[in-house]
Amino acid sequence: MAEQGSGGNVIAALCSFFIPGLGQLVQGRLLPAILFFVMCGVGYFLWWLIVPGIIAALVHLWGIIDAATFNNRRY
Repeated sequence: MAEQGSGGNVIAALCSFFIPGLGQLVQGRLLPAILFFVMCGVGYFLWWLIVPGIIAALVHLWGIIDAATFNNRRY
């Protein structure tokens, strides 16, 4: 991917909007993709307990922002 704010990051953020973790997978980051997908999946599955659903929604939002602001540079 290019720099933060690039078209690739926008596409990754859109992917993460629809399926948690898909944006990270598009960017080639397997571990964060699995973690976002599992945490959101479990939280959304337990939505009737209310708190896990709220936490899952926050993690989902975090995943979207993470995909949108990812910077591939190594320091």
